[in-house]
Amino acid sequence: MIIESFQNEKIKHITKLLTDNRFRKKSGVFVVEGQQENERAQKYHFQPLEFYICENIFKGKLPEEKTHLVSEKVYEKIAYRETSEGIIGVYKTKESGLNDFTPEKDSTIIIVEGVEKPGNLGAILRSCEAFGIDALIVADGKTDFYNPNVIRSSVGCLFGMSVFQAENKDVYEFLQKNEFNIYTTIMDETSEDLYKRDFKKRSAVIFGTEHSGLSDFWYEKGKNTLIPMSGSIDSLNLSNAVAITCYETLKQKKS
Repeated sequence: MIIESFQNEKIKHITKLLTDNRFRKKSGVFVVEGQQENERAQKYHFQPLEFYICENIFKGKLPEEKTHLVSEKVYEKIAYRETSEGIIGVYKTKESGLNDFTPEKDSTIIIVEGVEKPGNLGAILRSCEAFGIDALIVADGKTDFYNPNVIRSSVGCLFGMSVFQAENKDVYEFLQKNEFNIYTTIMDETSEDLYKRDFKKRSAVIFGTEHSGLSDFWYEKGKNTLIPMSGSIDSLNLSNAVAITCYETLKQKKS
């Protein structure tokens, strides 16, 4: 049976999961669109509950879990990507805290304070995964990791990363307890170039918002660090700054 009505209760439910953050959190499930993203979710042991498939679009093998076939018009309504592959999965969320993360002796983690834009967070996740960052922590953040735009912009990198959300004070206690070198992205007379920092040891780099930078909480809690630039501007987009930092950490570890 193919679902063809927008008024179908299942279609109403998945639409609400896509658009209502509170409902999604309360339900403990989230939505994944795209073949690669669904494959990554299952590769990293996220539990699938059901799938919505448009056979006229989907070219892969039908999942073994509960599958609902939908018409193209219905699929277009529940799809949130401009280009689509005909598959949407619903999965159970995973809950984990900082105490579940055991860093290696040379672990590098990225911390972003107060990030709110899902697309920015997704791009940051993509860089962290690509360059082998061990964990991403959102400090005092308001973003839902399972927001569809986070999953889309990270191309599913969310699923293979250790990601956490915590208050500033808890993040700082974790860093101290595990003897991390703390590098704060604050520009002042004490700041040193990113390339002079030692990332072969356990390290954490902390970024603030593009609008106001790091909050006062992080002042004098780490070594101030900057990305040297030769152009006329004095700042970078947050996700670009994180990407440059992630690459530098990988380069040092491979040298």
